[in-house]
Amino acid sequence: MEFILRSGDIDNRIGSFSEQAMQEGGRIHRMIQKRMGADYRAEVPLAFVFHGKDVDITVEGRADGIIENESGVTIDEIKSTYADVMKYKEAKPLHLAQAKFYAYIYGAQNGIEDIKVRITYCNIETEEIKYFNEECKLSELEIFVNEVCSAYEKWAKFSEEHRLTRNESINGLPFPFEYRDGQEELVKQVYYTICHSKKLFIEAPTGVGKTISTVYPSVCALGRDKAKKIFYLTAKTITRTVAADSLDILRKEGLKIKGILLTAKEKICMTEEKQCNPDKCPYARGHFDRVNDAVFDMLTSEDSYTREVILKYAEKHKVCPFEMGLDASVFCDFIIGDYNYAFDPRAKLKRFFSDGKEKEYIFLIDEAHNLVDRAREMYSAELKKEMFLEIKRLSKDDAPEISKRANTVNSHLLKLKRECESVTFDPDIGDFTKSLLRLYSAMEKVLQDKEKTAEKGREKHIKLSEEVKEQLLEYYFEIFDFLDIYERVDDNYTIYCSFYGDGEFYLRLFCVNPRVNLKECMESAVSSILFSATLLPIQYYKELLAGEADDYEVYARSVFNPDKRAVLIANDVTSKYTRRNDDEYKKIAHHIHETVSKRHGNYMVFFPSYSFMTKVYEAYEADFSFDLDKDVMLQSFNMKEQEREDFLNLFMEKRSESTLMGFCVLGGIFAEGIDLKNDALIGALIVGTGIPQVCLEQDIIKNFFDSRDENGYDYAYRFPGMNKVLQAAGRVIRTEDDIGIVTLLDERFLESGYRRLFPREWEGYRVADLKTLPGIVEKFWDEWL
Repeated sequence: MEFILRSGDIDNRIGSFSEQAMQEGGRIHRMIQKRMGADYRAEVPLAFVFHGKDVDITVEGRADGIIENESGVTIDEIKSTYADVMKYKEAKPLHLAQAKFYAYIYGAQNGIEDIKVRITYCNIETEEIKYFNEECKLSELEIFVNEVCSAYEKWAKFSEEHRLTRNESINGLPFPFEYRDGQEELVKQVYYTICHSKKLFIEAPTGVGKTISTVYPSVCALGRDKAKKIFYLTAKTITRTVAADSLDILRKEGLKIKGILLTAKEKICMTEEKQCNPDKCPYARGHFDRVNDAVFDMLTSEDSYTREVILKYAEKHKVCPFEMGLDASVFCDFIIGDYNYAFDPRAKLKRFFSDGKEKEYIFLIDEAHNLVDRAREMYSAELKKEMFLEIKRLSKDDAPEISKRANTVNSHLLKLKRECESVTFDPDIGDFTKSLLRLYSAMEKVLQDKEKTAEKGREKHIKLSEEVKEQLLEYYFEIFDFLDIYERVDDNYTIYCSFYGDGEFYLRLFCVNPRVNLKECMESAVSSILFSATLLPIQYYKELLAGEADDYEVYARSVFNPDKRAVLIANDVTSKYTRRNDDEYKKIAHHIHETVSKRHGNYMVFFPSYSFMTKVYEAYEADFSFDLDKDVMLQSFNMKEQEREDFLNLFMEKRSESTLMGFCVLGGIFAEGIDLKNDALIGALIVGTGIPQVCLEQDIIKNFFDSRDENGYDYAYRFPGMNKVLQAAGRVIRTEDDIGIVTLLDERFLESGYRRLFPREWEGYRVADLKTLPGIVEKFWDEWL
């Protein structure tokens, strides 16, 4: 209904927040339905088949209520909102159209010529109700329904014809390469997992070909109608490009598939201001009048929808490229995007992941080790006390009701602040959230009413400047997000309040274990395949990423010769806080120099922090500044994109007469996701075990898992730290021809707690100190050069 009947502008100033409130109405629906008498039937499933010229379309829905009594039959459609429903003058056209569609289905199937529709609007906070009734003739409803279905017929025909073409192209589709050692078994395991509707956790070392090894069997499953779509989800832009490239490779083998790479709104917007309303953006003005033609043009002309392709058709039809891309994704087989499109409650695509959707998708989750921290952040929320003082200030003259309620919320936070010395766990926030909900409602009414007064020409106006309104709208969404997360709070959360370094007081809902929330999202999928080059230990990731006992796990075999990589552990240095002194920095600098002196080339050295990096650099310069054939480049804080590219481009040069060292931060932009092949990097030296800095939330994680009979230190510190180490070490060997050294500069790596986390390829590691290191390194290079 919405797809065919929408029209007009994109306008983020109105409607969007109201629609969010509409999603919260489950309780209101049930309340209204229970109040009705015996002649009221709730949640009635309805369906009929429209017989078009070329295709038959099954249309399904669920009527909120059907009333049958002596006065006839009424179809009830319930909508809940925080807006003042008593100011509504008429039903919204889309809501009325939805009810009429249900009325036609029910009337046609039961021979009812005269049938009524009722739109029931209910305010979530006050529970005030306003009805809009309309009497309909079945013959008129039939014309309306046929018009809508006829308009949709070309889309249904396109989708079905493409599905048949796609499936035919998949039948017999060959794997595009000669299988590497163990790769065919991995491909079969992925397909087997999809067929059995399970999750698969894959530790896939570099070189396994994990992208094509997961994409190919998923496409094969799609061709056998095991699923309707594939979502390739990742945190990194580069891996999204690799996934798109994999589709192109399969297209060369004959695959007919429609794939889209979703780009963030701020990166694809064609205007400088990035304001989604018709006054600021010409593409927002009349967008919905043109977007369907734009989408159909692109779908019937192209198969691969990259950022450049979407921009081309958006410009041609003068529509918003971001919204156009989302609409096009509905008709695509393969959707590539960030984790948040499937998992983030603030950003996930409700057109695919709304409640009640059947299991229709395959999730391919790349770089899955990143999902733990991303999920924690997605399902957490916080509010700062100062925000409510700002809301109070902004609204005190023109919207006193908002100002009054913001003051009440601030008073609750002030009480918590006075009781908090440094941190308070599990504060009583029941009254606070009730007041917050009342503030949310007041903001909803004012933000809605300002637009409505202008629209209806009423005498009463709420005089909010655009600047004030934009700021209030931003705060409104922050409050909405907090209330949404609050509804999710369970035993996997810790609620606490504390202070930032500048003294600012905040209240936080911290999702310690995202397992339950991720599981809920993954229930939309037939199967989820989670993979990474550093998914160790797998049981840790299975626990946090919604794995079940009967889900599968695979340690893919590395195709590289382990002898081409020397793994060295220094037993005479450490980055422990108790040993951080000039002597230790000097000894680490000497380890670095002895390692890089045996062969010219490019090296990266990873440090636990910028300050540690600076200390070692100063020690290195003091002792080795005379060594003119060795240059050191330092990663700087908050490097701009061009600076990053310039930094990496230095490593593209093969060096036989000089040495370049990049001093970088472990866990930073150069420690993961960069691909330096063929002598672009011949060594990675890693200082420290990578453990996160001790802080409040890491200690919360530790205590949480300690209380559940797990090793909290492992969960909060050791495992995340070791993942950073493995990622940095993985920068060295990228192809079968690469040869290189990984040096672990911390004696703690020799402890059993760390050695048990080593990948299989590290079994032949060597232990060295400053005396033995030069000989070991020289011997390694002599064997291969």
